[in-house]
This record gives sequence, C-alpha cells and structure tokens, in this order.
Amino acid sequence: MEKRNSILHRFKPGIPKRALLFLAGGVWTFAGVMLLLRGGMMLFDDTNRLAVKLIACTIAGGFFYYFLFDKISAKHTNRIKNLPNNYPCAFSFFNWKGYLMMGLMITMGIVLRTTAVISPKYLALMYITMGIPLFISAVRFYVNGINYHNIDI
Repeated sequence: MEKRNSILHRFKPGIPKRALLFLAGGVWTFAGVMLLLRGGMMLFDDTNRLAVKLIACTIAGGFFYYFLFDKISAKHTNRIKNLPNNYPCAFSFFNWKGYLMMGLMITMGIVLRTTAVISPKYLALMYITMGIPLFISAVRFYVNGINYHNIDI
C-alpha cells in the first residue's frame, strides 16, 4: 500500500494553493463567459426589448450571486485555503459535490439547448442570468489568489 501511495503522490499534479485559486477562477471564468457569449448570441436573434432583457438578466444574476453563488464560491475558496497540503492536486478546486453539480449543470444546459424544450429566446435569458454570478464568483477566486499568503512557507 505504501508503494502505491508513493507512485500516486509522484504523479499527482500538485500546485501551490495560490495557483489553485487562480485555476478555480479560470474554470469559473470559462463557464461564465461561455454562458454569457452563448446567451448573448441567442439573445441578439430576438432584439425586441433588448435593454429590458439585459437589465432583467443583470438584476436576476445579481440576486443569484448574492443569495447562492456568494456562499458557494466562499465555501470553495475557504476550502482551498484550508487544504492540509501546501501543494494540493490541481483538480481539488472542487470537491466531489462541486464536480457533480458542474456535471449536472452542463448536462442540463446541453439537454435544454438541443431538445428545444425551452425556446432559445428564454434559454438565452437563463444563460446570461447564470453566466453573471459565475463570472462574479471567478473574480472572488482571483482576488483571493492575489491576496493569498501562505504562512507555512
């Protein structure tokens, strides 16, 4: 067993916690920007009341961030900072529940888009509304990465 652990440890892509915070920010940025761009492309197919739609999405996205994503991103940020290893695995920016949630959200987005259960004009609003809190959460990871000081080093 000890031999197996040393082999796994040798090939583990360990990175500093600060880099892990930036990596998490990059993943959240990618997801947020992808949703914003995809939603924006679908939204501009129907420019009727565009300003009202964008304002509504921004307000709804702000609420989603404040009531949900703020807590989620704070939890992940604190978990990363408090990992026992100074060089945790590069994939540990999420716990298993985070990966499960990400997989479910991606699957749901793909299913909704490909089945056309929801009209693209409404799906665009959902994408933009969800992209905003993801992007704001990414900023939290970046700020925490910039301000992170490991006192153990």
